[in-house]
Amino acid sequence: MVTMREVAGLAGVSITTVSHVINETRPVAPDTRDRVLKAIEETGYTGDAIARSLVTGGTKSLGLAVSLVSHPYFAELIAAIESEATRAGYTLVLINTRGDAESEQAAVRMLRSRRVDGVLLTPTSGSAALPELRRLDVPTVLVDRLTVAQDTDQVGPENVQATSTLVRHLADLGHRRIGLVSGTPGLATTDERVLGYRLGLGRAGLAWDEALVRPSLEPLLGQVSGVVVNDHHVLVDVLRTARAHGLRIGSDLALVTYDEVEWAELVEPPLTTMAQPVEEIGRTAVRLLLARIEEPDRAPETIRLPPTLRHRRSCGCHE
Repeated sequence: MVTMREVAGLAGVSITTVSHVINETRPVAPDTRDRVLKAIEETGYTGDAIARSLVTGGTKSLGLAVSLVSHPYFAELIAAIESEATRAGYTLVLINTRGDAESEQAAVRMLRSRRVDGVLLTPTSGSAALPELRRLDVPTVLVDRLTVAQDTDQVGPENVQATSTLVRHLADLGHRRIGLVSGTPGLATTDERVLGYRLGLGRAGLAWDEALVRPSLEPLLGQVSGVVVNDHHVLVDVLRTARAHGLRIGSDLALVTYDEVEWAELVEPPLTTMAQPVEEIGRTAVRLLLARIEEPDRAPETIRLPPTLRHRRSCGCHE
């Protein structure tokens, strides 16, 4: 491994000068700084981020703890977060929480051992990591799955009004028995979309029936004429079930779904979706975290970004 001494020798300066250039701890003459940077480039010197953090108080890295499920939403979210972090001069350390509380806590502790400057967290149901991060005053931003508490910075999609809009759309088309194919129980996003479904029913003058909220389409068959689907993973199962029963989406069964998928326009009929502003969520999360690192005592913010209705034909409309 290339050492700082070798960089200093090639640039014709002291080790202290190299340190000041790398850590920006003291102004260095422009020509001297240029020689040091050229020597770093020629040698491929990377330094020791952990040792450097003892001098600067930070590693210029951010941690992201998220469940690496097979879901295009999270792939796009991670890409947006990494892009914004890089633009701000930070590296991103990504760790898989596997979607359960125990793995999440281990993941967050691993990030802390890497001395990241702050943590972006998509919390699991019953998260124990979040209270620990709060207790240790680790700069933290919750992403996607938010809490009702207002004591932590958080950014995610607006779920309640958006889901209500999907219900109202089906009601406006004349549907009176509208089901919800719900997602993973216990997740904040699932709970909020169930609330939005119930709100939409009320606004349409339709009665709430708990029996019409089910984790799969099968028990709703013959009970409803339209369904709101909670997310991408549930959607795939709904489409499989409809095909297995010979149901034609858009005619036999009206369908709208929260979550845009890249193949929404490739199926027949194309899917009416509520598309989340994924890139904006990711970039906003990084900005919130950097603001928290810069100003630890600032008031926590909760930012809800509205999704966009993409109207196609699975709802029974002809666009």
